[in-house]
Amino acid sequence: MTRDALQDIVVAITGAGQGIGRGLAQAFAHEGARVVIGDIDGAAAQATAAALRAAGAQVVALRVDVRRAEDNAALVEAAVQAFGRLDVMIGNAGVMQLKPLLELEAADWDGLLSVNVTGVFLSLQAAARRMLLQEPLAPGRPRGKIINLASVAGRPGAGPIASVMAHYRASKAAVISLTQSAAFTLAPQLTVNAICPGVVDTDMWAHIDREWTALQGLPRGEAWRQRVAGVPMGRAQTPADVAGLALFLASPASDYLTGQSINIDGGLVMS
Repeated sequence: MTRDALQDIVVAITGAGQGIGRGLAQAFAHEGARVVIGDIDGAAAQATAAALRAAGAQVVALRVDVRRAEDNAALVEAAVQAFGRLDVMIGNAGVMQLKPLLELEAADWDGLLSVNVTGVFLSLQAAARRMLLQEPLAPGRPRGKIINLASVAGRPGAGPIASVMAHYRASKAAVISLTQSAAFTLAPQLTVNAICPGVVDTDMWAHIDREWTALQGLPRGEAWRQRVAGVPMGRAQTPADVAGLALFLASPASDYLTGQSINIDGGLVMS
């Protein structure tokens, strides 16, 4: 990726106070993009922004609860007010819970899907409404790009851990389907694609390991070790790995790509 490809584009990222979202913000700022950070943890959003500003980036940060339409609209408006437009929206905010299928309650289901599905839908919708009003950065290019964070957990196939993440898997499958519907609806004005990470070394996976090992009576860290051992590339994934694909999807090189959900998981799921 050449720096000129993303220089000065405006990118909004939900859930960018930590984990994959923070890694995405760092990567785009490094490429010269102007970054708008949203996170339900306002302090974390501001901390990410402060670190990026210290490195010379142009950044805006605000507290965003993606379950609220008005918060997603505020994120888009913050981009427009600060930088005049919004070129890329990355719907990254998500939550995880492990719980056996027959013990799931409606509140568990609704709580997780309200972030992982409704949140992605609302950020996509808010961004699309604004992007359709603006001119492309260059003739013949899309007016904007939307990138959703799904997961290989939303793909067909299952292993033992599937028994305790039915609602999470359903949420990510929904994001993949939403991405296709939005891509069809918004083409050729906008592109909409999804990224499907695998085992990413973040606090979320540390949380998964704690819950899964407790449920299975295994030593702490064993779930992580077993999952990483199954990755053909021989290591866990990093937020930087995910960011590399996001940079491509935001660049002119991907202008003809839409409606796709791309696995980036070291070969964990080959489909």
